[in-house]
Amino acid sequence: MEVKIETLSNTGIEFKLDPSWNKKLQGEFEKDSMKNLKIFLQKESKAGKTIYPRGDEYFAALNLTPLDKVKVVIVGQDPYHGPGQAHGLCFSVREGVRFPPSLLNIFKELKTDVGVEIPKSGSLTKWAEHGVLLLNAVLTVEDGKAAAHAGKGWEEFTDKIIHVLNEEKENIVFVLWGSYAQKKGAFIDRKKHCVIESVHPSPLSAHRGFFGTKPFSKANAYLKANGKDPVDWSL
Repeated sequence: MEVKIETLSNTGIEFKLDPSWNKKLQGEFEKDSMKNLKIFLQKESKAGKTIYPRGDEYFAALNLTPLDKVKVVIVGQDPYHGPGQAHGLCFSVREGVRFPPSLLNIFKELKTDVGVEIPKSGSLTKWAEHGVLLLNAVLTVEDGKAAAHAGKGWEEFTDKIIHVLNEEKENIVFVLWGSYAQKKGAFIDRKKHCVIESVHPSPLSAHRGFFGTKPFSKANAYLKANGKDPVDWSL
C-alpha cells in the first residue's frame, strides 16, 4: 500500500512517496502529529496563506534520494521563505534564483575543499540524485515567515527518517551544520556512521568555524574507506 501524499497537499495533485521510504514511513501518517499537521496545513491554505514549497515538492528530498541510495545526509532547518526559492531540498534553490547567503558560503567552501567552481545555478538536485539526502527538519513554511511551521508535526516525521537511516543502514555520512542540526542528530550512532559537524554556513557564523572544515572531501574519504563510491560534488 502506498501513501497518497495529496492528503497533506493544498494543490489537489495526486503524488506518491518513493516506495523505499513509503515502506518505512507509512505508519507515521497515522500518528496524531501528522494528522494535526494535515489540519494545520489545510487551515493555512483556506486562510489564503502562501506555503512553500509547492505541495508536490514537500517530499522532494525523499523522492530524489531513495533509501537504498543514501550516502550522505545534510540536515537543514526549514525551507527558504521567499517567493520562488524553496523546492524541497535543504539549502537548495530553483534554477535562476539568486543564491541565499548560506548557499553561497557552501559553494565557496566547496571550491576551496574539492575544487568545484561556483555554479551558475543554486539547485542541488544533482547532489540529491547522487545519494545526498538534503533533509530539512521542517518541510513547509509560510511566505515571509521563517520557522512559521516549526512545532506543527514535521519534526517528529523527519526524526523518524534519521532514526531509520541510523538504525538500518551503515557507514552513512551525516553533515550537521549549526546547533539546530547537531541537536537533531544527537542520537546518531557514531560507531556505525560518520558525523561531520561545524557551525552553520550563514554569514553570521561561517567565518567562525565553517570555512576550512572540508566537509566534502572528508565525506568522500570516509565513503571510500568503507567501500562506497564517493559523491560527485560537481554541479
